[in-house]
Amino acid sequence: MDNNVIYLTEQDYKRLVDLIQVQRQGNGTAANIGQLGEELKRAKLVASDEIPANVITMNSKVLLRDLQKGTEMEITLVYPKDADISSRKISILAPVGTAIIGCKEGDVVEWPVPSGTINYKIDKILFQPEATGNYTL
Repeated sequence: MDNNVIYLTEQDYKRLVDLIQVQRQGNGTAANIGQLGEELKRAKLVASDEIPANVITMNSKVLLRDLQKGTEMEITLVYPKDADISSRKISILAPVGTAIIGCKEGDVVEWPVPSGTINYKIDKILFQPEATGNYTL
């Protein structure tokens, strides 16, 4: 995975740092806590009202395309308490969630799966709370 800068709102950053601390204190077994921490280290913080509309923030709904299969997948990036696979709400602590936070339309992300690595292109951001003026989601 490349180490390009990712963009996070100050509010998302604070909430994610708090989430990591809670997970670590709670003996969190999520292997992705360390990965999320690494992602946060390369984040450029932006005020919620200044984040570009083409950047994935928490509670964004995005359309991903599998570059190997050509299939598309629509997911919403959420905090762990809101995760619900049946409604395609994916936790920030899931590998794909950690991979896409702060990325923008057109970026290609990869993440490991048991069978190897999947590469997804971020085709479109269908909804971003900040773009609609909702800075508290």
